[in-house]
Amino acid sequence: MILESYLLGEWRRGGGEGVPIRDPATGEVLARASTEGLPLKEAVAYGREVGGKALLALGFQERGRRLRALAQFLSERKEELYRLYLTTGGTRRDAWYDVDGGIGVLFTYASLARNLPEGNVLPEEEALLLSKDGAFQGRHVLVPKGGVTLQVNAFNFPVWGLLEKFAPAFLAGVPTLAKPATPTAHVAQVLVRLMLDSGLLPEGSLQLLVGGVGDLFEALDHRDSVFFTGSRATAERLARHPAFTERGALFNAEADSINPAILGLRAGEEELKRLAQEIAQELAIKVGQRCTAIRRVFAPKERLGALLEATRAHLEALRLGDPREEGVDLGPLASLEQKEEVLRAVEGLLAAGAQVYWRHGGREDGAFFPPLLLLAEDPAPEALHTLEAFGPVATFMPYGTPEEAAELARRGGGSLVATVATPDPEEARFYLLALGPHVGRLHFLNHRNAHASTGHGSPLPRLLHGGPGRAGGGEELGGVLSLKRHLRRLALQADPHLLQALTGEYAKGAERPAQVHPFRKPYEELEIGETLTTHRRTVTEADIALFSALSWDHFYAHTDEIAARESLFGKRVAHGYFVLSAAAGLFVDPAPGPVLANYGLEGLRFLEPVAAGDTLQAHLTVKAKRPRDEKTGVVEWAVEVKNGEGKTVATYTLLTLVARKVP
Repeated sequence: MILESYLLGEWRRGGGEGVPIRDPATGEVLARASTEGLPLKEAVAYGREVGGKALLALGFQERGRRLRALAQFLSERKEELYRLYLTTGGTRRDAWYDVDGGIGVLFTYASLARNLPEGNVLPEEEALLLSKDGAFQGRHVLVPKGGVTLQVNAFNFPVWGLLEKFAPAFLAGVPTLAKPATPTAHVAQVLVRLMLDSGLLPEGSLQLLVGGVGDLFEALDHRDSVFFTGSRATAERLARHPAFTERGALFNAEADSINPAILGLRAGEEELKRLAQEIAQELAIKVGQRCTAIRRVFAPKERLGALLEATRAHLEALRLGDPREEGVDLGPLASLEQKEEVLRAVEGLLAAGAQVYWRHGGREDGAFFPPLLLLAEDPAPEALHTLEAFGPVATFMPYGTPEEAAELARRGGGSLVATVATPDPEEARFYLLALGPHVGRLHFLNHRNAHASTGHGSPLPRLLHGGPGRAGGGEELGGVLSLKRHLRRLALQADPHLLQALTGEYAKGAERPAQVHPFRKPYEELEIGETLTTHRRTVTEADIALFSALSWDHFYAHTDEIAARESLFGKRVAHGYFVLSAAAGLFVDPAPGPVLANYGLEGLRFLEPVAAGDTLQAHLTVKAKRPRDEKTGVVEWAVEVKNGEGKTVATYTLLTLVARKVP
């Protein structure tokens, strides 16, 4: 049976015989994949026109709410994915990493949306004055690209791989065209069916392509992005396509890399024990079929044997078999073809001087490949650092000095992640600078954090997933960083009124006098740029003395007349926090109302000293706002405090919780 693709709002089946999808444990053909005759180029246009417009009608906040609802929807139905996962050779633990990990990404990006605006424009740094009178200003903003994001995913994570790319694209307002790897495409298809069944995704925001990409790349241009996960060779071939070299589409690659782990010279027995456990886990999860798995292990020569033995002890009790059988810890590799690739890589490592230190005694029939530990006493041969066995294989090598360990690690040509087991700050600082240019993520493991560490091979949604060189040079995940990869940076130049209207944030010069005290207005009625100018207050000697007594802040500049005259102020001055308190007293409306609480304060600057006799006046302007939940919103207020001469003495952003209108 040919698996259906979801294109142009319909489930469609490709023609021809298709490529078989097999159960790697039994060899049974489960389905076939084909895109022959499907409207591939049309799917790109459909995503742009239908999906893009539908997503932009929602805005960041609503898209975030839908991601959270989708995560909950999938959580309640994940057992269907767990059951199907057994046909990929994965155990229930493997499914947990993939399915629950992917759903966790949705929850993470849903939470991230709470700090985003309501529309589709994401302002960056503050506006710049481009003219002396402020009538011409500039600001950088991020906007949706107007194209589609084509996902080309690897076989090892059919759920997490799709969701970790889909979540930031959806939140950014960019439609997704997902192309899963063929060996596990049947799992990705069921995932997409569930996502569509949720009713939470606007039409065109998610399409699915089961099979080859055909001539789809011919439809891509500067509006579009390709997020690829897979082998380095494939990534390099795709990156040369005219869609990227001539038409300006973005190509983001996350490729398999030969990731290192280093046992530091100053590591204790606990670090050795924990690193061995980490290596064994990396070989066991997904049978070592992870782009982030540990492939090379470096240890001081005198401790290499102990690390090998500790790793072997973790692995030898594991049982290989069909994941549907009780008590099975390791399933087969994804396919016979994958096993052949691993065997060829191992042969190359052995030819380069590595020796078999220990081989698991489990089954080797079909696509099964037992864990294998190799020892290369001479780490010099290049092949030890360039050949990757994409399975449960790790090569252990000795080193003499930290400089030698770092040089060996760098010979991998760029890695997604490196682990250094050490509790020592100086040793960690050395590896930070030595490996920083060559890895995407640096994981320090020691007795203080091992119990809490998420592990060497586990990318986290809020942290970068990617790496330089061989690892592809791309950036996936990373919270706001990933969101920005799906948006285009734009420099806006306009008058403050237009700039304020376009960004949804206050631009200096676009103030409007408040007709009603803004603290009397519910969240929905507050308008950006609405400004309250307060009455005035003159600071007295008594104010300064009383604040010192109340706060216990007796710093000499506030209390010692002689010392203050010799200070940079030249006289005794009021406390900065008194200025804040006095400003609050000027603009706060004391009666109960929509403003519920002070939520925080950001960007505080004291610009001019305030002394007894100075007169203060505050200007409170609605700077930005965003919903927090159904009952409250967060309002940012630009506060500027001036003295009697019109000089600004303090500026900051005040955040308050404000009640929303009851529907």
